[in-house]
Amino acid sequence: MIMHHMRGPAAFVLSALVLSAPAAAQLAPPEQAITSAVEAGFEDDVALLEAMVNINSGTHNHEGVRAVADLLIPEFEALGFTTEFIDQSHVDRAGHLFARHEGNPGATRILMIGHIDTVFEPTSPFQTFIRDGDTAIGPGVNDNKGGIIVILSALRAMQAAGTLDSANIVVALTGDEEDAGYPIEQSREHLIRTGQWADVALGFEGLAVMEERDMGVVARRSSNNWTLNTTGQSGHSSRIFTDGAGYGAIYEMTRILDAFRRELPEENLTYNVGFMAGGTPAEMGEDNLSATTIGKTNIIPDSAVARGDLRTISQEQTERVAAAMQVIVDNNLTGTDAQISFNFRYPPMSPTDANRALLARLNVINADMGLEQMAEFPPALRGAADISFVAPYTDGLAGMGPNGSGAHAEGESVDLASFIRQAQRAAILMTRLAAEDYPRQEH
Repeated sequence: MIMHHMRGPAAFVLSALVLSAPAAAQLAPPEQAITSAVEAGFEDDVALLEAMVNINSGTHNHEGVRAVADLLIPEFEALGFTTEFIDQSHVDRAGHLFARHEGNPGATRILMIGHIDTVFEPTSPFQTFIRDGDTAIGPGVNDNKGGIIVILSALRAMQAAGTLDSANIVVALTGDEEDAGYPIEQSREHLIRTGQWADVALGFEGLAVMEERDMGVVARRSSNNWTLNTTGQSGHSSRIFTDGAGYGAIYEMTRILDAFRRELPEENLTYNVGFMAGGTPAEMGEDNLSATTIGKTNIIPDSAVARGDLRTISQEQTERVAAAMQVIVDNNLTGTDAQISFNFRYPPMSPTDANRALLARLNVINADMGLEQMAEFPPALRGAADISFVAPYTDGLAGMGPNGSGAHAEGESVDLASFIRQAQRAAILMTRLAAEDYPRQEH
């Protein structure tokens, strides 16, 4: 690729790498070639990012998701990957792009995970890529089109250094990460199957940064939701709290939610109440994102509805907390009844010794590159991601994408300079993994 001039933070990062020559000297010659190739491809990477961001690929814009996949297919095929666009119309989604590279038999099997879609649908006013030096603003510029750029930059650098040929790699770019198709067992079938094949999974969602220090992500919490319905005996308000009338649906709803607040707290657990309504009657909207109600102050309400989420660090925690919530729901006030249902969507990526060992490997690379060591990022500060679906089957590291801010909101931005060190880290890690027979863990 042609060498381009760099400005701002990117130039600073490159200067820092040059100044850290003693540490960088610990890199093998192919790894030094990787760092140079990533730097040389920087402006071309930014140009591809701009092209991707300017194609709207909101999850429900199926044509846009497919258009981004069509843009990326030649990029992967130029690297020797075979590509497949996996149609997902049966779950009302566009589909997934998988790219596969076959290397040496017995070499580590690596899964790289990202996603094509964004939260910004065609109706959003936020549609255009804007660059200001080494900051870029645009829909999905970090989440997750920036992550895709890091993937491609790392693979191109491996090809330039001659280390890609031996590597067994599958790149899985889902088309519905922001709103997975239902049933989720079908929309994530191909990803799970590939996770069962892989030895190592690398998730290219955004880099975790705390107090201006890069952090390693060895765990992410689950993302599930629950729906609560309470009922009561309607009647004149003057009779509320009596044995004949009971407490009504809203007091029962309040009892349950307050018991959740008081009785359930523990480390790495949250359970937000997203919305609620109560009255005579209260009804959930067909979209499960709204509710309607009507009532009078002198009528005991006969129904109440609420929805919320449940985020956990392990499957054991998920099951235990859901059971505790059910016990609370079943202890009804006089004259009331309640039912709770759970929708288990994104499983947890639990912290494991093997995941921490991968982070230790990455920290050896950081030392060799003259970069700071990466401590573990608190999992309670990260949301769910597709890497969680493969976590039961393979070792993994998340947060391998670029550093950005404002994800899911207008003004989402990315630090373009972070592409360089993230692509270099990923390419060197995969180069070292591909040179060995990875010790597969029991999961």
